Amino acid sequence: MEKITSKDLRSLYLNFFAEKGHAVIRSASLIPENDPTVLFTTAGMHPLTPYLLGQKHPAGNRLTDVQKCVRTGDIDEVGDASHCTFFEMLGNWSLGDYFKKEAIHWSYEFLTSEKYLGIPKERLAVSVFAGDDDAPRDEESADIWMECGLKPEQIFYLPKKNNWWGPAGITGPCGPDTEMFFDTGKPKCSDGCGPQCDCGKYLEIWNDVFMQYNKKEDGSFEPLRQKNVDTGMGLERTVCVINGLGSVYETDVFEGAIRCIESLSGKKYGIGDETTRAIRIVADHVRTATFMLGDQIGVTPSNVDQGYVLRRLIRRAIRFMRSLGIGKGEMVKLAAHYVDFYAEVYPELAENRQKIMDELTKEEEKFSRALEQGTKEFERAAAKAQNGVIDGQTAFRLYDTFGFPIEMTVEFAKEKGLAVDTEGFSEKFAEHQKKSQLGSEQRFKGGLADHSEKTTKLHTATHLLQAALRKVLGDEVAQKGSNITEERLRFDFSFSRPMTKEEIAETQKLVNEAIQRKMPITCEEMTVEEAKAQGAIGLFGDKYGEVVKVYTMGDFSKEICGGPHASNTGDLGEFVITKEQSSSSGVRRIKAELR
Repeated sequence: MEKITSKDLRSLYLNFFAEKGHAVIRSASLIPENDPTVLFTTAGMHPLTPYLLGQKHPAGNRLTDVQKCVRTGDIDEVGDASHCTFFEMLGNWSLGDYFKKEAIHWSYEFLTSEKYLGIPKERLAVSVFAGDDDAPRDEESADIWMECGLKPEQIFYLPKKNNWWGPAGITGPCGPDTEMFFDTGKPKCSDGCGPQCDCGKYLEIWNDVFMQYNKKEDGSFEPLRQKNVDTGMGLERTVCVINGLGSVYETDVFEGAIRCIESLSGKKYGIGDETTRAIRIVADHVRTATFMLGDQIGVTPSNVDQGYVLRRLIRRAIRFMRSLGIGKGEMVKLAAHYVDFYAEVYPELAENRQKIMDELTKEEEKFSRALEQGTKEFERAAAKAQNGVIDGQTAFRLYDTFGFPIEMTVEFAKEKGLAVDTEGFSEKFAEHQKKSQLGSEQRFKGGLADHSEKTTKLHTATHLLQAALRKVLGDEVAQKGSNITEERLRFDFSFSRPMTKEEIAETQKLVNEAIQRKMPITCEEMTVEEAKAQGAIGLFGDKYGEVVKVYTMGDFSKEICGGPHASNTGDLGEFVITKEQSSSSGVRRIKAELR
C-alpha cells in the first residue's frame, strides 16, 4: 500500500464511483436545510433523506459525494488520538437502484485493487448483522463477501448495536449494514476478539448501509418500497489507517495546522501529553469554527442553537491557546491556513474569508474580557471555598456567565489545592441543557423529514415569507436557516437591524395576499445556470450544470429547494407572524404560524 493524502483519497473515491455511473454532487451545508432533526449535518445521509424516502433526486439514482459533517457529542474527548468535531464523509448512494451485491463488490474492489487503495485482502475483516426479532440474520451480505474472496473467519456476525444504522431522527429509513475493517496484524486479545473490540487489532474503514426498512413512530419496522444503499468512509480516519499513523492528527489534514501552532506557541507537538492534547484541541476546534463560519448558510457565535456550539468551540480553543502561550489575535492565522488548505475543495471558505476572520476576532475580544473578569471571580470563589471544594453552582456560574469550561475551573482549582463539585456542576448544566434543548443534538421528534401535511404547508410558507421579506426589506435578505415543526416555522435571514412594526405587518400582508391568490405551485428540473438566469433564489453551487429543482409560486416566488411542498398556495390558511427577534450578529429570526 502506498502512502496517500486526503486529496488523493477524495479524488480516488469520487473518480471510482463516477466510473460506476454515479453523479458527483457537491457537499451540502453543515446547517441542515429545512430542519432535519439535528443542529448540524452529522452524516452524509441527512441532506439526502427526502430522496431516501422516495423523492426523485435531480442528479439521478446513483450519487457520490464528500460531505462536510460536524458531531459535537464528544467535544470533551477531543485531544485524544482520534476524536474530531469536524470531519469529511465520503459516500456513494443508490436510490432504489443497485443493492447489496454491487455495493459490496465495489467496496471490495476499491479497497483491494492496486489502482485504488491496494489493501491485501488478508488484511481485511468485515462485520454483518447477526439478526434479531426485527430483521433476519444477513447471510446474503456474508455470502457476497465470500464471493469476493474473503474467508469465513474474516466475517463477523454482530448485533444491532454494531451493525444496524438507525434513522437520523426518531423515525425514518434504516437497515442492516456491513462494516469494513483493516487488520493491523496485532495478535487477538482473546478467543472472542473481533471488530467489536477496542483492543486495536481491527480499525474501521468503511460502512455500507442497506436501507431496507422504515422505522415507524410506534417503533416497529416496515419494508421500504424503495431499497437504498448509503455508505460512509471517514476521510481523516481512513488516511490515518492506510498510512499506518497513530493519530488522525498526524495526517496531512492537520500537518500544516500543527506546524502553525508550534510556530505561534514555541511548543512542540508530541513532547508532553498536556502540550500534545492542547495542540490537538486548538487544531480541531479552529478548523471546525472556520467551516461553520465559512459555510454556505453559515453560523455566527450566539447563545442558542448552532451559534452556541460555535461559541463554545471558539472559547475552548482560546483557553488552550492561552495555555500554550499563544497571545490574543493569533487565531486568525490558523484559520487562514485552513481556508487556504481547503479552498479548492470548499470554495465557500475563500468566499467567506473576511467573515471568518472578523467573527473570530470579535469573539476572541469578547472572551478575552470575560476571561479576565472570570479569573477575578474564580479568585473570589476560591477564597470562599468550603472544605476545600468549589461548589457546583459557582462552577456553573463561571461557565454560564464567563464562558469558563468546567475543566478550566478544575485546572485553576487544582493549582490552588482545591477540588470542584463536578457532580453539582453537571446537575446545573443538565438543567441548562433541558431549558435550552441542547442536551443532545436531537432537536425535534419530527422536523421536515416526516413530510406531514402541516409541516409541508409551513415549509411552503417559508418560500412565500422569504419572497415577501425581499420585497419589503430588499435583496440583502437571504435565508440563514429554517426550523419547522407541525406547530410553527422559524426562519432565520440576513438583515442588519430589527424590523419595524410596519415592515412586519407589510410582510405578513404580502404572504397572505399570495395565499389568497391561490397560485399553483409548480416544480421544474434545470441546471443551476438556468435557475439563476430565471431569477431563482437559493444556495447556488460552484458547479454550473448540476441539475436542481426549482419551485415556482406564480409571479411571487421562484426558489431552489429539495423539500416537499403544497400544490397550491390557497391550501395554506392564514399566515401570522408571532415574533421577530435577533438570532445572531447580522441575522434576524421570524417565528410564524398557519391558522
